[in-house]
Amino acid sequence: MTFPDYQSKYPELGFYGLPGHTRTPRDLLKQVQDAEAMGLGNVMISERSDYKEIAAACGAVAAVTNEIFIGTSGTNLNKRHPTVTASIGSTLNRLSEGRFALGLAKGVASHWKAMGLKHPTYAREREFIALMRRLWKGETITQYEGALGHYPVLSMPAYLDEDIPILYVGFGFKSLEHAGTCYDGTHLHTFMSDTALTNAVEAVRKGEASAGRVPGTVKNWSVLATACDVSEEVYLKYIVARLATYLQIPGYGDMLVQINGWDPDVLTAFRADPRVKSIGGMIDSVATTAQLADIASLIPDEWRPAAVGSPKDCAKRWVDQFNAGADGIIIHASTPEEIEPVLGEYDKIRPHERFKDRTNRPG
Repeated sequence: MTFPDYQSKYPELGFYGLPGHTRTPRDLLKQVQDAEAMGLGNVMISERSDYKEIAAACGAVAAVTNEIFIGTSGTNLNKRHPTVTASIGSTLNRLSEGRFALGLAKGVASHWKAMGLKHPTYAREREFIALMRRLWKGETITQYEGALGHYPVLSMPAYLDEDIPILYVGFGFKSLEHAGTCYDGTHLHTFMSDTALTNAVEAVRKGEASAGRVPGTVKNWSVLATACDVSEEVYLKYIVARLATYLQIPGYGDMLVQINGWDPDVLTAFRADPRVKSIGGMIDSVATTAQLADIASLIPDEWRPAAVGSPKDCAKRWVDQFNAGADGIIIHASTPEEIEPVLGEYDKIRPHERFKDRTNRPG
């Protein structure tokens, strides 16, 4: 089925729906309606095992919007049976009339071990992507045998005909090089320096070349935490709590430190500090403002690459992302309502010619 080429005013801009911890997922509905009215082209939605089940959230967004592209950022290939994921994708794509993108993240090995699930490897990723594309075209595969396991039958109805972009959600350079060989787009990470962003894009382009793909096939989305004219309390919540939570997670924080070239000894000291160890859970979910203020002193300023300050300051940081190689930006931390003043300044310095033929499709 053919759907329109959706083209909002700012197809190169998206935002992170329900950023961080939430207990009120219904807030997402107003966020996406505000974003669509402002001209943003994409919303990316993360998944947590509390009030952020991804299929339910994306379905709700599809029901209350008309143009904005809706992406998972991300779910995981090992959480559901392949035909269940394929059915989620085909349903959301029709429900949204061609506005769904499947974003896949690797996750953390220790988490999968605790759940009794296999960790997504490069081989499993490649097979899964190829399998989704076949199932979305209504194929039936019998006696499937591969890195994903053995399946006597994998089948979707023959009348299916869906074209759904698949994005890699992650930031390790080796993983991004692999993503360049088989994904349609990448969704990177908050708190990557401009240099790390450039290196990430180069890794994807290297993967494209190794697979014989046309240069620029893969769209690379920077993720930039934005805090425009906020109070100190809000800054602590939007920037410090978010970064501190990433740094808490074994493997995850280590990779963020590595790709930015930061000092790993600072990370070790951060994790060992009583002010961090005393937090009974994920920092962004349970820490008080006073605790966040203490934790902030443990994180160097240069570890906080973000868009912070006046609308003009934030708009300049957005443009920096394109100069560093990004094809698009996912605005994190702030809601669409909070970034509206930045859009006015961004429009004055936006490289309009660069995006004149862009659609909202993220990959």
